[in-house]
Amino acid sequence: MLLTGRPLGAGDASATALLNCLIREVCAPEHQVWPDGAHLLVRLPRVGVMLRAGLSRPPSGPTFRIAPPYEERRGNEWIPAGWDRLADLIAGELELATGRANPEFLGQVTDGHAALEAILSSRSLAPRTEAPGAVDRYVESEQSLVTGHRFHPSPKARQGSPADWLPYAPETRSRFQPRWLAVREDVLVEEGDPMAFAHLESFGPAVPDGFRLLPVHPWELHLLADRPILRRAFAQGLIHDLGADRLGTEGGIEAVPTSSVRTAYVPAADTFCKFSLDIRITNCVRKNAWYELTGAVVLDRLVRRVFDGIDATFLAEPAYRSVALADRRLYEGLGVILRQGVQGLPGTPLLTAALADPYGSLLASLPALATPDGAMAWWKAYVRQVAPPVLHACLEHGIVLEPHLQNVLVCVDDDGMPVHAAFRDLEGTKLVGGRWDHLTGLPSRVREAMTYDADRAWNRVVYCLLVNHLTETAAAVADLHPALDARLWPAARRYFAGYERHPEVRALLAGVPLPAKANLRARWARTADRAATYVPVPNPLAPPAPQLN
Repeated sequence: MLLTGRPLGAGDASATALLNCLIREVCAPEHQVWPDGAHLLVRLPRVGVMLRAGLSRPPSGPTFRIAPPYEERRGNEWIPAGWDRLADLIAGELELATGRANPEFLGQVTDGHAALEAILSSRSLAPRTEAPGAVDRYVESEQSLVTGHRFHPSPKARQGSPADWLPYAPETRSRFQPRWLAVREDVLVEEGDPMAFAHLESFGPAVPDGFRLLPVHPWELHLLADRPILRRAFAQGLIHDLGADRLGTEGGIEAVPTSSVRTAYVPAADTFCKFSLDIRITNCVRKNAWYELTGAVVLDRLVRRVFDGIDATFLAEPAYRSVALADRRLYEGLGVILRQGVQGLPGTPLLTAALADPYGSLLASLPALATPDGAMAWWKAYVRQVAPPVLHACLEHGIVLEPHLQNVLVCVDDDGMPVHAAFRDLEGTKLVGGRWDHLTGLPSRVREAMTYDADRAWNRVVYCLLVNHLTETAAAVADLHPALDARLWPAARRYFAGYERHPEVRALLAGVPLPAKANLRARWARTADRAATYVPVPNPLAPPAPQLN
């Protein structure tokens, strides 16, 4: 029973995400998980309940391939356990384990389930592109993550009603018209390359003399519409609302929401706009905080310099633009960061999360993976493109990328073979504290947001690269060719061995447990994403046990 290409309803998807989190963060670390043929037995030790899940194939590394039906032991029988029952049981287990309640948790899981139902209903009506080209294939990969993060208790939770966010949801293959504001030059604030916005502006409407264009997400402008200072700025003529772009007339543009929801790709200009959305999506409120706006410009210069010597691309974020009014929420909410587009990358860029999605079909559609030998060659090429740039940036330069599945694009040739990797998102990119002297003179809050200490930096790199990314990709390859499961990670070791002079990598290759981000525990504790803790999981890079005589 392979998962690839298998459709999943909202209830099963919600239940699967909850169980994945429970197993990884609670039951497996406490040795309360047992493979049993075609099933996985999971005990919640504090509430005293035994659960059973389908197991599509034997476990490998830090991940289980569980599948419905999900059941609970009652007396001598197994009875169905729906997503809401599982949520209740998990809440009880966590309350007993931590000694504190979380009255918000069940509501968040319920909201996530309702959001997924709305997404599935709307997506079924969304048209697909006929005979897609490279850009269309890229866009489809960004908009294909219907069930979301496999290890998050409410991966599709979104603040607001579906009527508010469905028009801007990537999963429904939506496209929207940016809202254009004309901002008087003495009210406009920007940092970075002064010419960065020029190309995008050429697609927008004409502005009065002394004004500059500012693209805004229509949803965010709606959220800010009642701010008194913004209303006053409109009334005084400091800002003019020019409406949507000229879509429907010659030269108009449209924006395509990517997997992050708030970042939109503008194909006509080959530019990304990282908008603010002052609403919670999964863990975080997705606004461009003031310190992140400035930090992006500083980091862009440093990261670009390092990537000049790395065989990979980091999508540049050369500038941001916002309004300088006496309201920080407006400064952050109307702030937009420009990001380099994808049309200059070699081959066809594809979002790696779409390749690793066990319920999608993108990986299976690549000709290179049609046979086991082809799939093994594909895996080696994939790891070669993704892992060394991340390790080199961190270990040699003290730059911590955030290479999780939604922050990496892999460019493939006509057969689907990986030929290049592109990394993105300076919000998640950090510097190792104490290794950079370029931060003096910056406000302390900017420096704090841009840095990790050495231990936190390494944990973040290992979690994103190995646990979140390569482990899930390897599992997707093994879903197609189960006989490869035992061969994938020995083949991957060579791309880490080049950095074996670093003790951190020697420990990885010796098989020390990996840190997995505890999304369930973070939601239960209501902590910020940056403060999330880690739980140890098995390391698939571990060598065979030594044979000493």
